[in-house]
This record gives sequence, C-alpha cells and structure tokens, in this order.
Amino acid sequence: MTTETVEYIRYRIPEDRSAEFLSAYTRAAVQLTAAPQCVDFELARCEEDFEHYVLRITWTSTEDHMEGFRKSDLFPDFLAEIRPYIPAIQEMRHYKPTTVRGTGSAVPTLYDWAGGAEAFVRLTSVFYDKVRADDLLAPVFAGLAPDHAEHVALWLAEVFGGPPAYSESQGGHGHMVAKHMGRGITEPQRRRWVNLIQDAADEAGLPTDAEFRSAFLAYVEWGTRLAVYFSGPDAKPPAEQPVPRWNWGAAPPYQG
Repeated sequence: MTTETVEYIRYRIPEDRSAEFLSAYTRAAVQLTAAPQCVDFELARCEEDFEHYVLRITWTSTEDHMEGFRKSDLFPDFLAEIRPYIPAIQEMRHYKPTTVRGTGSAVPTLYDWAGGAEAFVRLTSVFYDKVRADDLLAPVFAGLAPDHAEHVALWLAEVFGGPPAYSESQGGHGHMVAKHMGRGITEPQRRRWVNLIQDAADEAGLPTDAEFRSAFLAYVEWGTRLAVYFSGPDAKPPAEQPVPRWNWGAAPPYQG
C-alpha cells in the first residue's frame, strides 16, 4: 500500500503578478514532471479571491521529496523559477490521508454501477461454484469456511465503493492478506482465478460496458498478483491498512 504524502503550498500573489506567477510555474512544472519522486501536481486559483493560489503536489513519500527531489539535479532549475514567489508563501506543509474519505454522487461508484450488494453476492456465489468444480483451484480453496463467499462479497463490495461492512466485521487489508499467507498460489492458479471470475461476472449479470469491465479487471489483476506474492515462502505480512478503494481510473462511466 502507499506511503504517499501530499504537500500543500498556499500563495498570495497580487493580481498584477498573476500572469508571471503562472508562467513561472508552467516552466517549473517541467522539473516536477521529470521527477521520479512526484506522483502528480495541480495549481489551483481561488474563485472568490484571485490573489490566493494552492499548489498540491503528491510525493511518493515525504523523505523522497526532502531527500530525493530537493537534492536532485532537477531542484535548482525548479527553485530558480519559483524563488521570486517564496515570500508570498502562506503555508507549506506535508499531509497524510486519513481514513475519512469518499466520493460524491456526481460519478457513480463501481459498486452502484454494478448493482449494489446483491450483484456481488451473485458474483461470488457463481464464482465459488466454478472454483469447487475446477481441478486447478479446488485444492487451493478446500476446507474454507461456509461463509467464505459471503465474506469475499463484502470485501469486493467495499473495494468497489460500497459500505465498509468487511472492515467492520472482519478487519482491513491485513486481514485479507493473512488468509493467503503460506498457501503457495501459483501463476497458473492466479490466471485461472482471473478467468473464472470474469466468466462469473458474465453469468451473474454484472455490467459489460468497457469502462466498468476495465476497472473490474484492473482490480482483479492487482489483487490476485498481491495474493501470489503474499502466499509465497518469503512474504512478510504488511502493516495493518484499510481496505483499498478502487475507482474508474482513466475512463469514467459512459452515460450518453
């Protein structure tokens, strides 16, 4: 999971200097774009008071920013562009995300688009019927609790933007990871898992639009590859982390 940090830099720039300020940051952005420590960035201007700006930079970590970027060959050119505006800085701090997060309803969650809790119950029911009949995967899942499919439905529902029922009843990401420790999952088994859950999604009536299925498969690929890693002999369990929240990625739902 991520160690990313978000740096916020708040400026107050007189309106008669706004054009030169924006030009300077357009040039400085070249250095940010080239920095391997920089995830993304955005400079926003206040609508109510045009003199106020906020620069948001997501760094791979605070240390990567302070010890990596600031000591790199890119920083002198970046600093040269923004140096005239340093006295106008009102705040410059790093922030870590908390567990308070969510999305509004302007764009539906993957959970809602899929059909809510019932869709994921159908999905896992069909999927584990397939697993039990599959010669490659049946041994991996032998001896699992009868409510395993129900728990996976709660997990997937939460991952795709539904209520935190898995977190509240089972735990966070670490709890799910622990169930894979020592199982020795192979790449052929992982690939079969991916194929079967896509077949199950078809049979369970999950949406077939390109945007949903690309996001759905992206999570399946990420999750199953983590499962292979954490099931290996040398894997160490991660620190306790929240359940990941997946989103639409590059292509939001098409609503023509």
